[in-house]
Formats: sequence, structure tokens, C-alpha cells
Amino acid sequence: MSNLKIQIQQLAESYFEEIRSIRRHLHTHPELSFEEYNTAAFIAEKLTEFGIPFTPNIAKTGIVGIISGKEKGKTIALRADMDALPITEANDIDYKSQNAGVMHACGHDVHTACLLGAAKILNTLKDSFSGTIKLIFQPSEERLPGGANEMIKAGVLQNPQVDFMFGQHVFTPYKVGTLAFCPGKMMASTDELYITITGKGGHAAYPHQLIDPVVISAQIITALQQLVSRSTSPTEPAVVSIGKVIANGATNVIPDSVYMEGTLRAMHEDVRKMLQEKIKTTIHGIANAMGANAEVEIKIGYPSLINDIQLTERTITNAKEYLGKE
Repeated sequence: MSNLKIQIQQLAESYFEEIRSIRRHLHTHPELSFEEYNTAAFIAEKLTEFGIPFTPNIAKTGIVGIISGKEKGKTIALRADMDALPITEANDIDYKSQNAGVMHACGHDVHTACLLGAAKILNTLKDSFSGTIKLIFQPSEERLPGGANEMIKAGVLQNPQVDFMFGQHVFTPYKVGTLAFCPGKMMASTDELYITITGKGGHAAYPHQLIDPVVISAQIITALQQLVSRSTSPTEPAVVSIGKVIANGATNVIPDSVYMEGTLRAMHEDVRKMLQEKIKTTIHGIANAMGANAEVEIKIGYPSLINDIQLTERTITNAKEYLGKE
């Protein structure tokens, strides 16, 4: 192992308690997407303490720190998300969420703490490498269209232009201390589906006089599953799922409308676009055939995640040297 990697390892061990404390502070004080004001202020405080210059208020609550090496060179960006989820924490721990109905249930507190830890280590060693490190603290990963797009529009990848970007995500199937990598395509794109089926409600004993949006919605849900199994190749993974159905009827009342929400995931962009169109066509076709009206909104989300193969392989090699193959 090189001397620099030994130094990094020693610093990581010496900073461990501090970074764990940062993570627990963030876990105790979670904030929702684009509401990460206190989180951003805390990050700014830490960067100031570390002596790292930064620009705040990018895409509302985002922050970008800059670490300059001894000479000019490549620019590498390290990215972490900051937002939490609208979930009530049930864990009985000392650092349980103090914000009612909000919880760091997806690990963004860990990501932010890790990036602050990396920032402190790299800033300590900045005279040992050339180039620039951009520290990107991103708001609103959880809510589309997301903070990443807004930060990119604000020019976060420019001045200096980013050559490579690294991100990470905690993943519970793996033991603590394990690093997992995936060269090439890794994560699917994500789009959100919002559907309203409007028919004619009334007494459930007289369905022949009505246009039942519940039955129509059931047919639509089934048909959407068939889109994937009959319109896409088994080698091109895709998923269409409906996760929310609201029909405000009763045991003897058929409602006027049904509201549904769902998600579309795809690994290939051409499959994604094809399914977007077929989802609309299928929903409108079934609704029209049954005499109902359909409103369909597809909110375009993140594209699929594709890791640079050569860079990932190089990172795997370095990780093996740093942590050991196991």
C-alpha cells in the first residue's frame, strides 16, 4: 500500500468518532426535500471549521465545496444527497429523529457524513495530490425532478469542469465495511405515474346504469403489467407498478372517479420512451372503450445510472488494495 493510502487510512481512523457524531446529529435533525436549511447550515459550519471554501444556496439548499491540490489537474466531484423521507421513526435510539414525521430512512445522513469525512481527509492531504476536488451536497434526491438537475442547471459541473464524479449509497444487504461496485448499467431510470379515471358513480346495486371507474382501473392495472411482459425483451429489464389507488366509494356506492399513482423503471432509454407512450395509449384505450375519461401524467425522473466501466474497474482495484479483497 502506498504511503498516501496509509495516511488516508490513519486519518479515517482518527476522524471516525467525529464523523459518527456528525452522522448522528444529521439523523436526529432530518429535513425533507428542498427544505434542508438547517442541514445546509450545519454542513457550511463544518466546511468552515475544516478550512474548505464553499458556495451555498445552489438550487436553494445545495452546497459546493472546493479543495485545490498542489498543482492544476483533473477535477473530481464527490457527491452526497442530504434530504430525508416523510416517515415517522419508530427506532428506540439516542439519536432518534426529533422532527415529527420526518426520518433519515434512506441513508442520506450517512452519505453526508461520509462526504464531510472525506472532505476533512482530502483537505488535510491537499499538498499530496494535484487537481481539484468538488464536494457536492445535493438537496432533494427523493422528490422529482430532483436537486441534481437544478444544481446542473446552476452550473455545478462547470468552473472547473468536472472530469469524473463519484457517489455512493449505503445498502443493507451488505455487511458494514463492505464495498460493492457495478461497472456499466446499474440502476434503472425512474418516472412517476399519476392517473385519474372518471366514470359515473352511483348505487352499487345498479352497475348497469353507471360507468364503474373501479372495474376500469382494475383492468388498467392488469394491462400495465402485461405491457412489460409482452412489449419488452427479457434482456431489457423494466417495471411498471401501481402503488396507490384511491376510490372513495363505500360497500354500496361506486365512486365517480379513481385516482392512482405508480412508477415506471427501465434500464434502457429506448424501452423507457416506448413504455411511456404505451402506458398512455393503454390507459386511454381502456377508459375510452368503457365510456370513461382518463387523465394521465408522467413526471419524467432520473435517467438510468451507468457507471464508467474503466473508472469503476480502477476503483475496484484501489478498494481491494485499501480494504482487502474480502
